[in-house]
Amino acid sequence: MLNNLYNLITCFEQNAKIVMEHLASNANPVVDRLDRELIAVLRKDGRAPLSKIAQILGVSRGTVQNRLDRLLDSGSVLGFTVRVREDYGLDAVRAIMLIEVVGKSTTQVINRLRGLPEVHSLHTTNGSWDLVAEVHSSSLADFDRVLSDVRMIDGVLNSETSILLRTV
Repeated sequence: MLNNLYNLITCFEQNAKIVMEHLASNANPVVDRLDRELIAVLRKDGRAPLSKIAQILGVSRGTVQNRLDRLLDSGSVLGFTVRVREDYGLDAVRAIMLIEVVGKSTTQVINRLRGLPEVHSLHTTNGSWDLVAEVHSSSLADFDRVLSDVRMIDGVLNSETSILLRTV
């Protein structure tokens, strides 16, 4: 009986290793419900300790660590950021950018845009434009650089940007 148990555990470990290697090598990994919940927790508090996140999600700390490592390695999570008050940096330039994407490259464009720290929020939309991005920058010169960076992304066909002058 012990031998059967040992064989079962060995088989499980081998299968788990194969699955994890597949997930790690997959360029477009499957993001399941737990991954989405983990990302949601991190969006609320990117500095939360793994043990607290594990408690919130009802899983072990090791599970959270493995999931987070996989999300970072696959590029699904690009990093962590700070949220600030709306009125912080009143001299900052804020804008709405409408983006048209070529063919089926939306996912690649989204991944690249998420890597730009100046892209505050990103949304898919319907109509003539494929994506709507809210862009924040510290100066007009920095804003100009961000516009150039976005337009240089492979798959971006066209964009139109409106600077937000004031909130009313």
